[in-house]
Amino acid sequence: MQMVQGRYPAAEEKMKQIFYCLIFPGFLFSAVIGLLAGWVDRKLTARLQWRIGPPWHQNFTDIIKLLGKETIVPEGAKYTFLFSPYIGLISAVLAATYLGRGIIAPLESFSGDLIVLFYLLAIPALALMIGASASRNPLASLGASREMKLVLAYELPFILAIITVIIRSNGAIQLGQIIRQQLFFGSNIFSLSGFLSFLVALFCVQAKLGIGLFDIAEADQEIMSGTLIEYSGLPLAVFKLTKAVMFYALPLLIIVLFLGCSLSPLFLIAKYLMLLAIIVLIKNTNPRLRIDQALKFFWRIPTLLGVIAVILALFGL
Repeated sequence: MQMVQGRYPAAEEKMKQIFYCLIFPGFLFSAVIGLLAGWVDRKLTARLQWRIGPPWHQNFTDIIKLLGKETIVPEGAKYTFLFSPYIGLISAVLAATYLGRGIIAPLESFSGDLIVLFYLLAIPALALMIGASASRNPLASLGASREMKLVLAYELPFILAIITVIIRSNGAIQLGQIIRQQLFFGSNIFSLSGFLSFLVALFCVQAKLGIGLFDIAEADQEIMSGTLIEYSGLPLAVFKLTKAVMFYALPLLIIVLFLGCSLSPLFLIAKYLMLLAIIVLIKNTNPRLRIDQALKFFWRIPTLLGVIAVILALFGL
């Protein structure tokens, strides 16, 4: 009897973990919010261009349509062509789950989860590069090359922005501690170093999402979707879902790091929509950069601002 009773807590804990990963705040929740955020992006873009825009369910319809399409594998493509989309989706969902749990239960976040998040959010771009390279298409390879250079450009200033937050949080690399620090001492954005690192992180998020100025790896008008040119059916739907989850997770990460003074549901939704509107406005008011221009931009302005922010944070500013 004691053995049977001893199994129930473990079973309940496992059910909780499955619920967190698959339902809330895991895959289902992050995918739905990400697809709705994509609709907000398309709707605001349409209104800025004096168009009506799609209905709210358009992104869901597109995913369902792709799930019913045939998956065409290019001749000579490697196994990684089909595996890479799922690797990117799993990493994005794990990052979204950790972020959601960090907000809901800050005390339950594990030590060093910010570093884990940084690596998880880098994997979707690597998966995109691997899948495009495995397709043996010259345009996809060109897109993968651009994506690789773009990653090398924005990761350094993004790291500097995170280091600034860590310094301002007294060396904390745990989401729960960073949130609690801002609850007691105010949001990081209201300091000079925090504001500069917020600007740096905002441009890096644009590049990570591959939108606006940094839609370089896909570039429909130049290389016909580039990295995604050979994808169809289910794998393409998985890549679209990955981008939707990232559209949810990356703005949420900025909110946690720089706007974490109040994370009640109402304020969290308001901050998310405000940040989403800023991202969409930047996207629609600036032309796409060439890859060499993007490299120069990130290695000069955001990197310099990131270094200044770190120095200011060391002096408590």
